[in-house]
Amino acid sequence: MSCTERLRLNPVLFFVAAMLAGAQLLAPAPAWSQVAGPVPGALEEVGVEEHLGAMLPLDLRFVDSAGRDVRLGDLFDGEHPVILTLNYYRCRMLCGLQLNGLVAGLAELDWTAGDRFRVVTVSINPLETPALAAGKKQSYIKAYGRPAAAKGWSFLTGREKDIKALASAVGFGYRYDPAERQYAHAAVIFVVAPDGEVVRYLYGIDYPARRLRLALLEAAEGRIGSPFDQVLLFCYHYDPSSRRYAPVAMNIMRLGGGMTVLVLGGALGLLWFRESRRRRRSGLDSDSRRTEQDQG
Repeated sequence: MSCTERLRLNPVLFFVAAMLAGAQLLAPAPAWSQVAGPVPGALEEVGVEEHLGAMLPLDLRFVDSAGRDVRLGDLFDGEHPVILTLNYYRCRMLCGLQLNGLVAGLAELDWTAGDRFRVVTVSINPLETPALAAGKKQSYIKAYGRPAAAKGWSFLTGREKDIKALASAVGFGYRYDPAERQYAHAAVIFVVAPDGEVVRYLYGIDYPARRLRLALLEAAEGRIGSPFDQVLLFCYHYDPSSRRYAPVAMNIMRLGGGMTVLVLGGALGLLWFRESRRRRRSGLDSDSRRTEQDQG
């Protein structure tokens, strides 16, 4: 998996898009990601360059919301996929919209964070503290409405070098604006395989449950979910042009053809079984009549 795509952000459109999103008028696909042309020099480092197939540097060290030192690799167990978000806890607009959208999508899933997948949120601001992370964790777990998810959603802080190394690994560009005292960055989450491989980028502030489910199934290579989920993953593939999972007509036709064969085969098998049983009964009746005739 090797695909590189450069996205650049226009600050004016970025602000307008965020405001529209708050009013629920923004389309699921982020409008600013489609803006072409030059951007101010201050924002040249802001955007996303997809590193599909890249491995996260799992030896990076962070601090969790309880103040414990955490190795990034400790949050990957080799079995469950991980949703990674890069935000910061004092963000006044975009981060809140993004995490609220993620919580809304997760709440619609019948899976719970910590059960079949994990969520890891890392602050890009090296000055933020574990206490601040703890407050955000409490707030979002409450909004999620599933207390058990506290064990499956980590809120981390860290040193600048570790934050930058992680951001670089996933191609996440951001920049601090001292005048506004805010970070300029894109709205994107990263879906990562259980071994730390970057599998999918989901953009915007709206993360429907079906999109999350398909991305997690893809990252886990079908090792989580029900048989129906495996069928769903077979019928839907990610379309980079629309940044959505779209139905694959050929696979749906194959599945439909296979089901037709199974139904016809089952019907023919049932008919054969009934006819075979009828013939056996007919044969037994004939033998019985011949026996009676011989005895008579």
